Amino acid sequence: MEKNIENKNSNKKVPQIKGTLRSHMIELPSAIRDASGIVIFGKRLKSFVFTTDVAVIRNTNADAVIAVYPFTPQPIITEALLLAADVPVFCGVGGGITTGKRVTNLALDAEFKGAMGIVVNSPISNEVVTQIRETIDIPIIVTIVSEFEDIEARIDAGATILNVSGAKRTAYIIRKIREKHPDFPIIATGGPNNASIIETIQAGANAITYTPPIVADILNEIMIKYRTKYETENKEE
Repeated sequence: MEKNIENKNSNKKVPQIKGTLRSHMIELPSAIRDASGIVIFGKRLKSFVFTTDVAVIRNTNADAVIAVYPFTPQPIITEALLLAADVPVFCGVGGGITTGKRVTNLALDAEFKGAMGIVVNSPISNEVVTQIRETIDIPIIVTIVSEFEDIEARIDAGATILNVSGAKRTAYIIRKIREKHPDFPIIATGGPNNASIIETIQAGANAITYTPPIVADILNEIMIKYRTKYETENKEE
C-alpha cells in the first residue's frame, strides 16, 4: 500500500503559471531539482543563483541568491541586493582582501539588513570565522577550493555550510569531504549543464550554485532575433 502511495506522489502534476511580461526569464537547469536541498529557517533551498545583478535576481527561478563579488564588500550594495530580491539572499562579506573585525562588522550588518546567511572567502582565518559565529545567528557559508584544506578546523571554527568551488575538481573535493562528514551541509558549483550538475549531486552536494549568462549576452541574442525578423520581412516584400 505504501509503495502505491509513493508512486502516485512521484507522478504528481505541478501546475505552472506564467505571466506574459515575465515569461522570458533565466530558468536554472532542471537537474538541480534532484538535490536534497538544505532547510534554512524552515525554507528548503536547492538552487542558488550566483549573481549581483538585480535584473537577473528579479528574473530567475532560483530558490536563493549567493551575492559574492570581487571587491571590498559595502553595506550599500548589500542593502540594494536585499531590496531587489524576492528570494533569500546570502551576502559575501569578505575574507580575502577584507579581513579581521571588518568582516565581522559586515556580517552583523548583513544580518540586520535581512540576509539569510553570509558567505566568506577561502583565505579567511578560522579565528575570524569564530568571531563571526559568536556575533551573528544566521548561517556562515565558508568557501572551500581544495581538498587539502582543513575541513575539520573550518567546522570547529563555526562554519554552518561548506561552499565547494573547485572548478573541474568540485565533485572530487565533495567526495573527500563526505568520507569524514557524510551529513554536513554542502553547497557546490554545478557546472554548465545537467550532466555536470548530476555528477556534483551524486558526489554529495545538497544544493547547487548556478552562474547565469551575463545580461549582455542575453540582450545580444534578443537583438539578433530582432534583426533577423526585419531581414525576413524585407525579403518578403
